[in-house]
Amino acid sequence: MSNVDKAVSLFERFNCAQSVFAACGPDEGLSEQTCLTLAGPFGGGMGRMGEACGALTGALLALGLRHGQAMATDPAQARGPLYERVAVLAEVFRERHGGLTCRELTGCNLRTPEGREAFNARDLHHTLCRKLVAGAVELVEEQRGEAC
Repeated sequence: MSNVDKAVSLFERFNCAQSVFAACGPDEGLSEQTCLTLAGPFGGGMGRMGEACGALTGALLALGLRHGQAMATDPAQARGPLYERVAVLAEVFRERHGGLTCRELTGCNLRTPEGREAFNARDLHHTLCRKLVAGAVELVEEQRGEAC
């Protein structure tokens, strides 16, 4: 099973951030359980706040695992190259999907019952967010030049 397929499969049960990170993180040495735990708060644009798309956040967590090790030992030296990778990944995500935040991508305020009802009525979990999850894993793989 490809990591894109794994992420989409996980997304049937877990949130967007968890699904992306749990599909990519084990290739970098973290257990799937640890990835699911760490990414848990980021679904719905950070706990349904509509901020950074959870699929994008999961991709950035995976990016940090692959390219951010030096941030723990020499952040002044590592910051520039890592942040450049973040900027590239985020810009391509924006170009492909039309935005970076859950709110702008879904058009729903997930903090309200009405917003969650609109999200469900439009079946965005299956029609939009599934594509965002798959697309985020694809971006991680593209940026690495290999499967995540």
